[in-house]
Amino acid sequence: MQSDLAFPQSLAEKYRPTRIADFIGLDRPKKVLSAFCKRPASGAWLFVGPSGVGKSTMALALTAELQAELHKIPSQKCNAASIEDTVRQCWYAPLTPGGFHVVLCDEADAMTNPGQLQLLSKLDSVDPAPNTIWIFTANDTERLERRFLSRCKVLEFSSYGLAEQIASYLDKVWHAEGGNGNGPDFVRLAKDSRNNVRDCLMCLEVELMAL
Repeated sequence: MQSDLAFPQSLAEKYRPTRIADFIGLDRPKKVLSAFCKRPASGAWLFVGPSGVGKSTMALALTAELQAELHKIPSQKCNAASIEDTVRQCWYAPLTPGGFHVVLCDEADAMTNPGQLQLLSKLDSVDPAPNTIWIFTANDTERLERRFLSRCKVLEFSSYGLAEQIASYLDKVWHAEGGNGNGPDFVRLAKDSRNNVRDCLMCLEVELMAL
C-alpha cells in the first residue's frame, strides 16, 4: 500500500469524517446537529452510544463547521482545577472566526462524582462563560448523575442496522487503498466488529498489509 505522506496515517485516521454530512448512518444526529449549526447557542450536549460509532469525531466535525475554538478535557483530568482553567479560557474571545468555544469532555461516564458536581456548578452558574458549548460523550448514562443529565441535550448515537452501509464503505476504501478483487467479506467484517467503523478499518488495514 503506497502513501504520499512522510508519516503514513492509519486508515482510521485517514478516513475520519471531517464534516457532519460525511458520517455513515447516524441520520438523526446529523439532522439535529446540522440544524444546530444554523442557529448555534450556548449549552451542553451529551452524545451517547457504543464505542467507535463516531461520537468524538462528530464533536470535532461540529466544532469545525462552527469554526469554534476547541478545548478538550479528558475524563481522567476532569477535576476542579482543569475545569476552572478551561472556563477561564472561555471568557476570552475565541481565537477562531466562528465566535464560539466548544469544550469536549470525552468518556463522561468515567468521571468521578466530584468531577460531575464541579461541572454542574458551571452548567448551573448564573453567570456562565459566554458563547460556550459543552459536549460530553459516554457509552451509557448509568454512572451519570440525574441532575447532570437534566442539564444536557441528550443525543443517541446508534450503529444498529448499519452493516450493509459499512460494508459498502469498506469496499470503497479497499479499492482506494490498492486492494484487488472483491476483498474480504465486508458484511461479515462489519458484523464481527459490531458495526464499529474504527475497528473495521483497523481490520481492513491488516488485510491490506497481507496482500
